[in-house]
Amino acid sequence: MASSSRIQGQQTLYAWLMLTPLVVLISLFALIPTVQTVWASLLSKGSSRRAPQFVGLENYQDLLADPVFWQVLSNNFWYAVTTIPISMALALLMALWANQSMRLRAVVRSAYFTPTMLPMIAAANLWLFFYTPGLGVLDRMTALFGMESTNWLGQPETALWAVVVVTIWKEAGFFMIFYLAALQAIAPELKDAARLEGASRWQYGRRVLWPLLMPTTLFILINALINSVKLIDHLFILTKGGPNNASKLVLYWIWEMAFAYMDKPSAAVMTVLLVVLLAIVAVLQFRFIERRAHYQ
Repeated sequence: MASSSRIQGQQTLYAWLMLTPLVVLISLFALIPTVQTVWASLLSKGSSRRAPQFVGLENYQDLLADPVFWQVLSNNFWYAVTTIPISMALALLMALWANQSMRLRAVVRSAYFTPTMLPMIAAANLWLFFYTPGLGVLDRMTALFGMESTNWLGQPETALWAVVVVTIWKEAGFFMIFYLAALQAIAPELKDAARLEGASRWQYGRRVLWPLLMPTTLFILINALINSVKLIDHLFILTKGGPNNASKLVLYWIWEMAFAYMDKPSAAVMTVLLVVLLAIVAVLQFRFIERRAHYQ
């Protein structure tokens, strides 16, 4: 009995020793920064003469009363609901085509994946050339049809949608890789069996292919959601959140408040609200969408 208790104690000790590096890393890079951010959101903006004071939820009330907050939130909402479904749909279509037996298939796959390999800053500068009024590729093309020059990045009506196009172009190829891997993992015998049963291509896609792709779709959806709130590189090059906050997104605004305006309490409040919002969306995703994901 004593020997059994001793062995169990040694196993427990070994388990904690194995977990110690992970606990230390999670504490240093996740738990402690989270606690510090929540605490900073409850303090006032300090200065060289006055230390920060505890103000409770006052910072949250001020942020919710700020019209820029609601505009940035609206921008990010429309940015997300546009980029996520379109980029995922394009990724699936590209994967279905790239998975077909055809000549130069490797070239097609590489062409689809090339935008993903480009650095964010390089891709933004490339599209900055496309959007340049009068000299850019888009204006040169529209001029062929007699259309006037358009300042795509300098107008509130088009600035956000110009950023949306860049994001879709950049992310569709990345998501395609996951769909392509999932398609290649599906046994070809399933398609042959469906054909023998008289199923059409649409029925095979709806009844067999799509359910098998649901786990991959859920994974891509989560990544797309995370990407939709962490965009900052493109905005630095393309619009800097302008004009008149028309293309400003959440993460860029957090950076702007923290490092441009040196208003760290407001940045902390926005960070806390963003984390809470993502947590709620994640719970809804796993609660409702994961039920439709059929794992083998």
